Amino acid sequence: MSFDAFLFDKDGTLFDFGATWNSWCEGVIKTLAEGGVDLAHSLAGAIEFDLEKSEFLPTSLAIAGTNSEVAAAFLPYLPRRSQAELEDFLARESATAPLVEAAPLAPLLDELRANGKKLGVMTNDAEVSALYQLDQVGVKERFDFIAGYDSGYGSKPDPEPLLAFCNAVDVAPARSVMVGDSLHDLHAGKAAGMTTIGVLTGAATRFDLSEHADVVLTDIGEIPNWIAQNH
Repeated sequence: MSFDAFLFDKDGTLFDFGATWNSWCEGVIKTLAEGGVDLAHSLAGAIEFDLEKSEFLPTSLAIAGTNSEVAAAFLPYLPRRSQAELEDFLARESATAPLVEAAPLAPLLDELRANGKKLGVMTNDAEVSALYQLDQVGVKERFDFIAGYDSGYGSKPDPEPLLAFCNAVDVAPARSVMVGDSLHDLHAGKAAGMTTIGVLTGAATRFDLSEHADVVLTDIGEIPNWIAQNH
């Protein structure tokens, strides 16, 4: 079957999750803790982040969750801050993350566009963060649709933002592909009636994803070969 549209998750899919976000999260926790060791460990525990190893546990809500969900997890330990303040802080700080592409993005996206594919990004991060980060690596204009959890379409694993993408690019879900590194991505894709591709550049393993994805690839760089084999 031929596919006409590809919707990508951002973190763990376009960008390698650990290389981009592990050290960043450690810095955010230490900033919020203001030197308090016990508070830093409480904040890390709230989102299942291992401070000793400086990495997210595979079950961390932050891997596929929204800034709102992360802020809510932090909030009980930071009574002087509001939910909105924490969300704004996370959105601003995300601009400092060291973006590591999961595969060279510009040539991959150019190849897909040259073959007539419509492209989008749906992330559970904030829209402003997605726009900034995609611009930082020079690929923002290659996408026909970019949305975050706060763009008005909802967040994954709900299918509504995926269907909004299909509507925006005028491609039926059955001819569209959701590409992601988490079960949130794959569940949303299935619920929307899309084909799903799991990638291993996030925290999930092939075993975690294989039951829920139509195919699991090492990274998004393998998509052109997959298209050629399934055309």
